Amino acid sequence: MTENAIVRVSEGELRGKVCANCTGNGSYFSFQGIPYARPPLGKLRFKAPQPPDKWTGIRDATQEGSGCYSKSLITNAIVGSEDCLFLNVYTPKVRKLLQVKVGKKIPENSLQLGSKKVLPVMVWIHGGGFTKGSGGTDLFGPDYLVEKDVVLVTLNYRVGALGFLAFSDPSIGVPGNAGLKDMVMALKWVQKNISEFCGDRKNVTIFGESAGAGAVHFLVLSPMAKGLFHKAIMQSGSALGSFIRSKHIFTYELAQKLGIDNHSDKLILSELQKVPIEELFKASQAIWDSFLISNIRPFCPVIEPKSKEPGFITEEPLELLKSGRYNKVPMIIGYNTLEGIFIYAFMKVFARRGSDYFLSDMSLVPYTLNLRINSEPFKRVSEEIRRMYGITGEENLMVKADMEKGIKVGISTPPCGLVAGLFNLQSFQLYTHNYFLTDIYKTALIHSKTSKFPVYFYRFDLDTDLNFIKKLGQVETKGAGHADDLPYFFKTILTDQPNADSLEYKLIQKMTKLWTNFAKVGNPTPAGQDLEIMWKPAKKDEFNFLSMENERFRLLIDPEKEFVDFWLNLFRKHQVQLSKL
Repeated sequence: MTENAIVRVSEGELRGKVCANCTGNGSYFSFQGIPYARPPLGKLRFKAPQPPDKWTGIRDATQEGSGCYSKSLITNAIVGSEDCLFLNVYTPKVRKLLQVKVGKKIPENSLQLGSKKVLPVMVWIHGGGFTKGSGGTDLFGPDYLVEKDVVLVTLNYRVGALGFLAFSDPSIGVPGNAGLKDMVMALKWVQKNISEFCGDRKNVTIFGESAGAGAVHFLVLSPMAKGLFHKAIMQSGSALGSFIRSKHIFTYELAQKLGIDNHSDKLILSELQKVPIEELFKASQAIWDSFLISNIRPFCPVIEPKSKEPGFITEEPLELLKSGRYNKVPMIIGYNTLEGIFIYAFMKVFARRGSDYFLSDMSLVPYTLNLRINSEPFKRVSEEIRRMYGITGEENLMVKADMEKGIKVGISTPPCGLVAGLFNLQSFQLYTHNYFLTDIYKTALIHSKTSKFPVYFYRFDLDTDLNFIKKLGQVETKGAGHADDLPYFFKTILTDQPNADSLEYKLIQKMTKLWTNFAKVGNPTPAGQDLEIMWKPAKKDEFNFLSMENERFRLLIDPEKEFVDFWLNLFRKHQVQLSKL
């Protein structure tokens, strides 16, 4: 690695560095901590982002900028800063270097300097439930993707109350979704500057996982993002997901916890903007985020009230989808076979009172059915779900000690009592289906009906030593947990670097080839490449999907049809139609 790789962008000059790829295949340029918006401090707290300021001299871009003030995804310790709107660019080429100096370990002839050829751009949006996370290299090292001749951009955005506090009065100027608007600003920066890094501004793919996938889908639906990207990949999430939505009511609960007693939205905002970040964060953490599928969550995306000012999203995602009024682009979307392992791990490791609700009615019935909690219709739906998955007994009385014991016994056996029955394959499948698969499948199905562009659907079932979520949850059941796909695209500090002759390395090469092919030409398996499979897009009358397994990748039809049909019928029978949630 060496410094002194200097480029000029619209705001000023940047000093980056040259890095040797961890795979041993060449090197790449790294420019980190680039501000794409003005620091959202003081009167800009909670507001939509503003364009970045110019600087004089050469700005150091050899270290990552701070992530948003939140709890670490890895350690759960408080990390980050309120000044967090930075992005990183990793590229095998640059258009023009003002200066370059390489060290002995990196031959200068390994660098691609002064290239006129542009490369496809992939913009990564991290997950974290809209409450934590960043685009940093601890989880999102660029090596695997950049060696496939793409430009990779990772970014930070505001999370929690800083990114998703919302007022119902549009005249206040805080209708919500500041974190999503941060992404729009980052994409505008890409359009303006990516050519300096040999990126093709006319070929930008946005991709993300979990809440990041939900964010990608919101960008697909938002008129504010029109023309800023050309393809989209959604890994384990969509805007229809029951766990990524909020409402304005949590703003007033936060104000109450901070002792702000006022009926004027304008005055509440003024006071909230003065509160030190440490106090604001502490108060927001006191608002219980149950992650229960029957509840809306605090400080997540909202449907903004319509006003004279352009909104990020002012209509229900489902209505926009059905009407076809969205940014139509080619898509990849899919899920991991045992996403539900994450729900267990979340409740066991992080969630307060989580064990009290594991497999309770409130963790079974999606709030998007619009049923009042504990009403008779709500209870009937819960019973239908329990019968479908063979879950009976007094699960809602379970305590944490039972959870820790249950994960070690009877995982693959039929239900047989409170503990052994709760942690079998059916239980993990249930949380996979109600938290993830149903909404993801529905998203793909509607897009395939309302867009002329292809929708490629997948089921990720790779299971190797790279699957870190299963290790966190101490789960031995075969399959891929939520976020277990990430180490197949990014170098992470949670997984070892695989040997070149290992199964893990071969699968990394296979997955990154599919994703970067799609970024390049809109087809993950174009003709003329030795990929052993042709991935056909899903169609309204033939729902094709690619099953990704250790031994082989197979093209199949209708993933988990029995369960998908059950959930679609459940919504048809029981969903209460509301004009606005």
